[in-house]
Amino acid sequence: MKPEKTLSSKIVFEGRAVKLRVDTIQMPDGRQTTREIVEHGACIAVVAVDGDNNILLVSQYRDAVGKELLEIPAGGVDPGEDVETAVKREMQEETGYLPQKLVKLGGYYLAPGYSTEYMHLYLAEDLIPGRLVAEDTEGITVVKVPVSQIATVLNSGKICDGKSIAGLYIFLEYRKKQ
Repeated sequence: MKPEKTLSSKIVFEGRAVKLRVDTIQMPDGRQTTREIVEHGACIAVVAVDGDNNILLVSQYRDAVGKELLEIPAGGVDPGEDVETAVKREMQEETGYLPQKLVKLGGYYLAPGYSTEYMHLYLAEDLIPGRLVAEDTEGITVVKVPVSQIATVLNSGKICDGKSIAGLYIFLEYRKKQ
């Protein structure tokens, strides 16, 4: 299929974390239409496994959906920051642990129909306990779930955000091959 052609692009909003761009595009059949695109930098997500074979999840309130969610640790890659450095920083900020071993499990676009956001997925092991280092961590609670119970927790619906569901299923497949 012939790709769409961008005829023009305009930033209509620029915030701290995202930009909103409106593109005028030409369809393969010649028609013109618009696309609203959220520009967002790269992100990381981490399946962190401690020495007792527990996965570290974080429970935190998410204003966008109006409730507390159980998630794998995740966050943005700062400008100029290496992806693995971002993984280590986010792990310290959200869980208080510093991973000594990282394995890249893959990556995926979170919402390619309207967003540029790409998430790098890592497995973090050999965790060294430390302290939470971010300023806004008072609303984050670390929840440890045995690896053996992750499929049950996923199937129960207790984890309902896409990055965590995808990341945990990718991890479970990775573990089967080990």
